[in-house]
Amino acid sequence: MNLVAIVGRPNVGKSTLFNRLIGARLAIVEDTPGVTRDRVYGKSEWNGKKFDVIDTGGFIPGSEDKIEKAIREQAMIAIEEADTIIFVVDGITGSTKFDEDLAVILRNSVKPIVLVVNKCDNEMADHNSYEFYSLGLGEPFPISAVNGRSTGDFLDIVTSTFSDVEEEETDDLKIAFLGRPNVGKSSLTNALLGVDRMIVTDIPGTTRDSIDSTIKYHGENIVLIDTAGLRKRAQVHENVEMWSTVRTARAIDRCDVGVLMIDATRGLEDQDKRILVQIEEARKGIIIAINKWDILEGKDEFTAHQIRKEIKGMLQTFDYVPVIFISAITKQRINKVLDDAKEIQARRMNRISTSKLNDTLSHFFEQTPPPSSRGYDMRVNYLTQVNVDPPVFAIFLNNPKYLKTPYKRFIERKIRENFDFEGTPISLVFRKKN
Repeated sequence: MNLVAIVGRPNVGKSTLFNRLIGARLAIVEDTPGVTRDRVYGKSEWNGKKFDVIDTGGFIPGSEDKIEKAIREQAMIAIEEADTIIFVVDGITGSTKFDEDLAVILRNSVKPIVLVVNKCDNEMADHNSYEFYSLGLGEPFPISAVNGRSTGDFLDIVTSTFSDVEEEETDDLKIAFLGRPNVGKSSLTNALLGVDRMIVTDIPGTTRDSIDSTIKYHGENIVLIDTAGLRKRAQVHENVEMWSTVRTARAIDRCDVGVLMIDATRGLEDQDKRILVQIEEARKGIIIAINKWDILEGKDEFTAHQIRKEIKGMLQTFDYVPVIFISAITKQRINKVLDDAKEIQARRMNRISTSKLNDTLSHFFEQTPPPSSRGYDMRVNYLTQVNVDPPVFAIFLNNPKYLKTPYKRFIERKIRENFDFEGTPISLVFRKKN
């Protein structure tokens, strides 16, 4: 899917335009430069053409030099990563030195550049766009990101090179290798392929692009998605991490099972937890693979059990996720990654009949009914599975809006205790019985 990056100097309305394109208030919008710092990534569609959008920002407020350096970095990475770039300028303040500097960078790109003059809220304000012809980036499009005025005209240009035909998806199992830089994602891919398809070094951030490789395993095709981080550049310091997380998000969207790889010598860190949350929110299968097991010092026959117990303790809501110990270098247990992923995908596709669900679970809800709330007597009437890939269960109650979160977790726990959904996020929807 095409990736569109929105670039521009601070406070020109990039986040406002981003929110309009994705149809949601995902990016924080403030009248203060420097608000957009973290990854902001979403999906958009125009006239049947779907594309991904990234709202750049992430610069560190401070001296003029820091801001100038940061927006240059954004532009340079956007040129490498995006298929099309929307360059946003401010129709009220007019052209500035930052705009001119960015224009120089963008003019040297072979990527399509669409110049947008924001804050043109009426026809009179459209005249403010003329001065931006001097940037040498073609026709400027006056728009208002706030009220949506004239946004359709420039979106026609943005999407003019996009295909309106959906990319054909195969039924092949897709496994994405995810995690911090230098945990061995490319090494694992190479080990499974049996060839050095990816460049592997001990420097974090070597792999530039997410690369798909297909292997044949027990007669089935499996697609491996290596999502190693961005290549470091001498001129780029602040914004590499933001774009790396975009790649992670896109890979999660595309995969069936996400393998979170953790360095055995470093253990679980906050970034790992954030990736786990992303995979779960996308309702994709999950495996935690502890890599570099061969170089972990001081381990004995109890070490794996202890580490698994510690990780489960740190990730209590992810107690359904399998933890395996591998070495991409020695190829120790690497096939278990494929075996577990196949089993998890089968669980994601599994459908349990309504009669089996209720015969198995109804007595739990009779023995431990939901606690009364606001004077209402609560009871679970029945359950049914309404979807697979991912599994979704509908729970019918007499008063679902008063059901408390602890009891919702109780229902999920009983489903997991009685049916095998290891490594598989499940969704519960609560409905009122007529």
